[in-house]
Amino acid sequence: MQSDQPQHQTLFGHPAGLYTLFFAEMWERFSYYGMRALLVFYMTKGFLRYEDAPAITVYGAYTALVYMTPFFGGMLADKLLGARWAVVLGGTLMALGQLTLTIPKTWAFFAALALLIVGNGFFKPNISTMVGSLYAQHSAKRDAGFTIFYMGINLGAAMSPLLCGYIGETYGWSWGFGLATIGMLTGLAVFVMPGVLARLLIMSGAIAGAGALFFFHESNLISTAINVFVGVSLLAAAAVAWVAIGRGGLPEDAGAPPRVGREGEETPQSVLRLIVLAATAVAIPLFALLVSGFGPLRENGQAMVLIPEATIKDLAASENSWARTAAVVAEEASKPAGLVLVLAGLVAAVYLGFETFRLDKIRRERMFVVLILMFFVMLFWAFFEQAGSSVNLFTDRNVDRVIEPAGAQVVGDGDVNKTINLQPTQEQLGYTNGGKLFTINALAELREKSSDPNFEIPWTVDTGNVGMRVAHRDDEIPASKFQSVNAIYIVVFGLVFTALWGYLGARGLEPSTPSKFALGLLQLGLGFLSFWYGAQTADGRGMVSMVWLLLGYLLHTSGELCLSPVGLAMVTKLSPKQLVSTVMGTWFLATAFSQYLAAIIAQFTSVKGSEGATKFPAPIDTVHTYGDVFLRIAIAATISAAICFALVPLLKRWMHEESEPS
Repeated sequence: MQSDQPQHQTLFGHPAGLYTLFFAEMWERFSYYGMRALLVFYMTKGFLRYEDAPAITVYGAYTALVYMTPFFGGMLADKLLGARWAVVLGGTLMALGQLTLTIPKTWAFFAALALLIVGNGFFKPNISTMVGSLYAQHSAKRDAGFTIFYMGINLGAAMSPLLCGYIGETYGWSWGFGLATIGMLTGLAVFVMPGVLARLLIMSGAIAGAGALFFFHESNLISTAINVFVGVSLLAAAAVAWVAIGRGGLPEDAGAPPRVGREGEETPQSVLRLIVLAATAVAIPLFALLVSGFGPLRENGQAMVLIPEATIKDLAASENSWARTAAVVAEEASKPAGLVLVLAGLVAAVYLGFETFRLDKIRRERMFVVLILMFFVMLFWAFFEQAGSSVNLFTDRNVDRVIEPAGAQVVGDGDVNKTINLQPTQEQLGYTNGGKLFTINALAELREKSSDPNFEIPWTVDTGNVGMRVAHRDDEIPASKFQSVNAIYIVVFGLVFTALWGYLGARGLEPSTPSKFALGLLQLGLGFLSFWYGAQTADGRGMVSMVWLLLGYLLHTSGELCLSPVGLAMVTKLSPKQLVSTVMGTWFLATAFSQYLAAIIAQFTSVKGSEGATKFPAPIDTVHTYGDVFLRIAIAATISAAICFALVPLLKRWMHEESEPS
């Protein structure tokens, strides 16, 4: 239920209920991103042993479907359930999904993804809608409130790779997924508990989380500093929430269910909920089949493709680059998840189109703004979400993640033909041990077999090894940990952007929402340009300086802060009250298309060694594969930004900011 008046209990000028939603969403995002940090590595290096292409396909199908279901979850909340009950149902399903991931069986893997897909559909759009309901329609603090909420999202996203990623890669995948389960249950408990218990849970969870961050990390200075910073941020946020919830938690009417039926003949909520639960039980196995590509629940990583295989092979074998591109697009888009996504998109487009043209002129033009900016959001996330797939693999294979202490051993001429004992790390990638190429998968297999994280192996030195550095396991930052970089930047700069918009707004200089979208796309393009330049300046082994990765992520983050929290605020501000959850769900449906487009783009970075799934090429053979794709993304993002800038005057006029709220 959208409130026309602001909530009176406030802290720092924002409703006290915002801080309850902050922590509920923070722990849910801890759960989601903890799993996401491990997912591709789990498929390529865990028990599934997928090659790049099928792993990216499953990842793309999962992330697309997980953002498709919020359209239906938002619609059900608007029409039947109310946002509050939908959030509880979604959180419960997601906790079950995370728990099921701890079972190393193929059926359990796809069942878990299905539970997460359906659960996110109920949870994601409705908790965001509840944030918007805490503010008056024309409140100048709405954008800032969503930025604070967005910082909660990213505090959870920052913690999860540092804990779930580290635990999963160091002690075993099931431990990482189990930790993500605990995070989801904590977020759900914060949401449903009364004020006193919620405060105690928030503070105890923060203390436990910070303690784990201080304890579980590599011993190098950078890892220690990152974990300490995130832990201190978590404790500070908990202290603020403690004070805020003491002034009043989430209002009782926030997210209340609508009345269904004529007055006096309303359908009981218990009946509606039972119907939804029955439909959910049917949907879960269907989504398991969809995300597996109707393998069914495949063991070999191969999904069903509805376009004839011979047609795809002919296109792929062509000397024409456009034909080869068409082969990748045709193969991915014709898989079951892609077709379902297209069908859902058509349903959403027809429904929203029908509802939009029933509105009066002002509200109709506002909806046009929302829909046009959704298109640019789709492009933004299609490029940005390379972070979980191609950029993640690039980080694992081609970014130099080892920080050696002063005086670290370097193999010299006098070591040739000798056998030395060393802890295998990323420093050995691309070198040969006794004539056999050492690759990322060889390193993963050795680590999986050993119960001692600091084990050593014999290394037979040849002339090609001269100059190789010898490091310790603790000197290497796990690739999954870099999934936290974007989120840490948001925690650092989120308040800076909040203050910046407030400062500019007070002087009449704040950029319009469409201008912020264009700025976001431009910075995204510059970030990919940084990745490309890093690949161009790689060393002789094909390893890229960490600086270019961190700079690229910084530019992506500043772009995201210009676009994503502002976009959430725009949806709740410009959408008609009777459609706000549905439009929020459609916003996430556009993100679903982005995820699927991201998977198609990532396919162009797929690499495969001569020995199949267990071997991958040396870093020198993959670095420019990634770099070339990143350059193309940079160009496409920059062109998209230019088009968005050109549309700014029209979109500002259609927003009708001087008129009454929707």
